[in-house]
Amino acid sequence: MKLQGKTVFITGASRGIGKAIALRLAKEGANIAVLGKSVEENPKLGGTINSAASEIEATGGKAIAIPCDIRDEEQIINAINKTIEAFGGIDILINNASAISLTNTENTESKRFDLMHDINVRGTFLVTKHCIPHLKKGNNPHIITLSPPLNMNPMWFKDNVAYTIAKYNMSMMAVGWGAELKKYKIASNALWPATTIATAAVQNLLGGDVLMAMSRKPEIVADAAYYIINQPSESYTGQTLIDEEVLHAAGITNFDDYAMTPGGKLQKDLFLD
Repeated sequence: MKLQGKTVFITGASRGIGKAIALRLAKEGANIAVLGKSVEENPKLGGTINSAASEIEATGGKAIAIPCDIRDEEQIINAINKTIEAFGGIDILINNASAISLTNTENTESKRFDLMHDINVRGTFLVTKHCIPHLKKGNNPHIITLSPPLNMNPMWFKDNVAYTIAKYNMSMMAVGWGAELKKYKIASNALWPATTIATAAVQNLLGGDVLMAMSRKPEIVADAAYYIINQPSESYTGQTLIDEEVLHAAGITNFDDYAMTPGGKLQKDLFLD
């Protein structure tokens, strides 16, 4: 198992892409710190940090569930300390936690604007800031931030500018950390899916059953993340990556098994022309 003994710190890991990455990396021997706000299950969302950790352990992996709202710096520090106590270090950081509101300027409430920037931007920044001292000691350390390529086509701003700038901030930080942390041989990359991914957000907020049927399973992003963190951290860094392109580089060209509807039409994800 290539990740035996390594520790992965994942935000927003209760369900969806975060949980899929956790399960994939645990399968390869990694210790997983499962972070999230969900300690009691919401029927519309499904899953909690505890159920995700239990699922990881049921497959033979090691996991610790840590309640953490990344808007609160003290909770971040506490979560990192608990991870160090449990596993001795942090080798990989997955910045997955994110908030979404696909609303135009007039229809974006200030609390929704603040939520997206507090989680996507400030939270991602603070989690990374406090993980860096431990990543410096890590084995082939990587940071992966779930955010899109920086596509400046106005069509990606006109209908949901608040969300777009929040996600682009995540990508700019990912690229910036690639340069800033290169001297420590800590890799930092952004990762984004080529198509929509079947998650609770897609089901409940974006397109319901119709869009879910046109989506891929979260496992495609998890497999791409696994490939990334096996690359040399001193050189594979500072990129905004797309899951399909990453998997092509890994020699995987058939994505049929990832489709929610085998052979069905797929919906290209946001921010991809």
